[in-house]
Amino acid sequence: MLRPMVAALMNRGIGYIALRDLLKRVYIEEALRRHADAAQTTDSALSLVTGINRREVKRLRAEVQSPALEHETGIMTGVNMAARVVATWSASPDFRDVTGAPRTLAVHGAEGEDFDTLLRAAKVDVRARTVMSELERAGVVEIQQDGRLRLLRASYTPAEPEEKMLFLAANVGDHLRAAFSNIECTTPSFIERALFHNSISASWLEAMRPHLRRMAEQFLRDANEALLKESVAGTDAFPIAHSEAQKRMRLGVYYYETDADDAP
Repeated sequence: MLRPMVAALMNRGIGYIALRDLLKRVYIEEALRRHADAAQTTDSALSLVTGINRREVKRLRAEVQSPALEHETGIMTGVNMAARVVATWSASPDFRDVTGAPRTLAVHGAEGEDFDTLLRAAKVDVRARTVMSELERAGVVEIQQDGRLRLLRASYTPAEPEEKMLFLAANVGDHLRAAFSNIECTTPSFIERALFHNSISASWLEAMRPHLRRMAEQFLRDANEALLKESVAGTDAFPIAHSEAQKRMRLGVYYYETDADDAP
């Protein structure tokens, strides 16, 4: 599990010392999360479970308990809004044509045919121009010659490297949580399965790759449409109060290929 992460860190010029310092903070964060009353937990207790000396624990604890994640939270709020707009546009029958493809939308126009209607359906209370600019920046939509908006792909990927890294962290983090939860034999188990072939013709794989991508995208679109049917799902981190308990979920598909002699 660590090998691909270490390789990626070295490629980005991040060495062992930087990773060590980051790990110290993560150890403190997780140790505090494990204690029901973190405020009453002593530095000595944290030192015992993390292996970090008490002086470092005190310093790191002060950092962890300060509002240092506001910047990341703000970024993800915007990313989640954009993702919700794309998901609604591609999955909701109200915004698809007779072939099932996402319809082009007017920037402003008749009720039900414009971008403002899409924003209301996606429960996004932000100016249309702001959202359009973000989707254009990310290469998700284009403005046609007739002035209408066309969805270029059914998934949203942020344009900025920092935003991409936050998306990566969320996806890989939840994948690992699912895998470790299954190892601990929790019931019910999470979906965490993969199809693999250790030896396959390179030319055949080249031909199959586009088909596999289409299958994955269709699967996620179908799942998203089913989840959005009753208007009870959303990407807000802090949803409006509901009459029943709320859950958070993530369903993902991944694909990777390399030379046959490059063992995992």
